[in-house]
Amino acid sequence: MSDDEIILILEKRFIQNKNMHKDIKWDDVKKRITREVIPSLKYMEETGGEPDVIMYDKDNDKYVYCDTSIESPVGRRSFCYDIDALNSRKSNKPNSDIITEANNNMVKVLDEAEYKYLQSLGDFDLKSTSWILTPIEIRKLGGALFGDKKYNRTFIFHNGAESYYSNRGFRVLLKI
Repeated sequence: MSDDEIILILEKRFIQNKNMHKDIKWDDVKKRITREVIPSLKYMEETGGEPDVIMYDKDNDKYVYCDTSIESPVGRRSFCYDIDALNSRKSNKPNSDIITEANNNMVKVLDEAEYKYLQSLGDFDLKSTSWILTPIEIRKLGGALFGDKKYNRTFIFHNGAESYYSNRGFRVLLKI
C-alpha cells in the first residue's frame, strides 16, 4: 500500500465516521500524517484495525488514531501478552506477543481507560476480545488483562499472560 493510498483510506473513514470526532477537521489531521507516522498507520490498517481519529489530546496537542474495527483486528490475533509469557510456553508457541508487536510498529496497546473510552464511542469486541495493557502488579503475578463488550457493558477480565486465543487480539493507538 502506498502512502497516498493509506491517506485516502484514512480520509474516507474520517468522513464516514464523523460521530467519532465531531469537532475535529480532516485538514488539521492530515497535516500531522508525516512520513514518520505512515508506517504505523499502515500497520494498523494492514492488520485489520481500521484506524480512525477518536479524539484530540489538547494537553499534548496530538490527534489520537485508534483501531476502530468492530472486532479485534484479525491480523493481530493469537498472540500471548509479552515476551516473558512467550518464552514461558514450552509448546504451541504463538508467533509473537502483543507488546513486542506494538513496540516494533511504534504504536501503543490500549490501557483500560483508553479501551473503555473507545467502547463509549460504539460497540466493539462483541464476538472477540482484546488484550489491554496490564498493571505491573498483576503482570508480576503471571496475569494479563483483556476486555470485551456484552449486554451494553464493557467488561475487563484476566487470564494467564501466556495464553492466546483465535478470537483475542489487541487494539493500539497512535498519537500524531
